[in-house]
Amino acid sequence: MDPRDFRNIAGTFATGVTIVTITSTSGKPTGMTVNSFTSVSLDPPLVLITVGDHASMYEEFKHVSAFAVNILSEQQEELSRTFASKGADRFAGVPYTQGVSGSPILPDVLGYFDCEVYDRHQAGDHLIIVGRVVDGRVSDGNPLLFVRGQYKTVHEE
Repeated sequence: MDPRDFRNIAGTFATGVTIVTITSTSGKPTGMTVNSFTSVSLDPPLVLITVGDHASMYEEFKHVSAFAVNILSEQQEELSRTFASKGADRFAGVPYTQGVSGSPILPDVLGYFDCEVYDRHQAGDHLIIVGRVVDGRVSDGNPLLFVRGQYKTVHEE
């Protein structure tokens, strides 16, 4: 299949937007915007993310033992753009707390999963990382969505 056609078809599936955060091997908080996230299992509680082998943080994610999935609200588009940018200090001026696993937890997110790495799998040009959820929280609000290359929000009646 043509890669552009594949991407166009996949882009019609609306996804929530997350920022996956880790403590880097140098001990600093870092993270990136990720929309390839899903829950996997209730028992044990597992989630997964994927990281492209072209991503600037690919090597860090190959070796981490923990990560957090921060689920963004519709007010956090700018934060998503910051964490999607290349070469910037993504945590510059961004407050956070430290989760149970040691991963950074961002403020005002709709929810978060704090995870210990459970398994890793290479699949094509992406690394699939399965995390065992050790903590989490949920808040009220509407999610930030991404579809057809654009940010969207939920419009409730």
